[in-house]
Amino acid sequence: MNALVTGGTGRLGTAVSARLREAGASVLAAGRRDGDLSRPEQARALVERAVEELGGLDLLVYAAGDGFAPRPVAEVTEADWDAAFGVTAKGTFFTVQAAAPHLRASRGAAILVEDVAAYQPWPSFAAHCSAKAAQAMLTRVLARALAPEARVCGIAPGPVAVEPGQEERRAAETALGRVGSPDDVAEAVLYLARAGFVTGASLVVDGGRLLQSGRGIAP
Repeated sequence: MNALVTGGTGRLGTAVSARLREAGASVLAAGRRDGDLSRPEQARALVERAVEELGGLDLLVYAAGDGFAPRPVAEVTEADWDAAFGVTAKGTFFTVQAAAPHLRASRGAAILVEDVAAYQPWPSFAAHCSAKAAQAMLTRVLARALAPEARVCGIAPGPVAVEPGQEERRAAETALGRVGSPDDVAEAVLYLARAGFVTGASLVVDGGRLLQSGRGIAP
């Protein structure tokens, strides 16, 4: 399996890349220095580089993101909005668009790392929630567009990359009463990469974070 992991140098992307390598995959883990994915030409260049270096492309894991910063609604700027949507929504679309011919040829898959924020209204993260909701819709739109040759799936993590000192507070947000780890997302990626009869679906990996929505818990 030849895999491109965008956001591959972040906490989630590093774990995903390591797990795929353990499973025998050849992986290009791309970070910010490898291109600005909010610019379509750089997204295309990264995909072509991966195809050339790996000898083909079977799996795209889109874990890149930007614009995750708390702001009251009254203080959100156009720059904040563009940062969130540029990499998360625009980057997702144009990276998958560039990868689509290669994934179709290999009968491969794209896996988009979403966020439970796509499904919950967090007032302090209006741009992030909106961008992730757009990305979650792209999971479904692109799954229909690339079928039947290639699959597109999503993963919606909850508290799996928690800042030090925030573990207790974030654990209280989940039904399981604990936080997860980037390895939980990596295992979900590996499952979806192998799940040949799954497309257009998002796998929630959040310890029951979404189950707590009615209790008023939100960042």
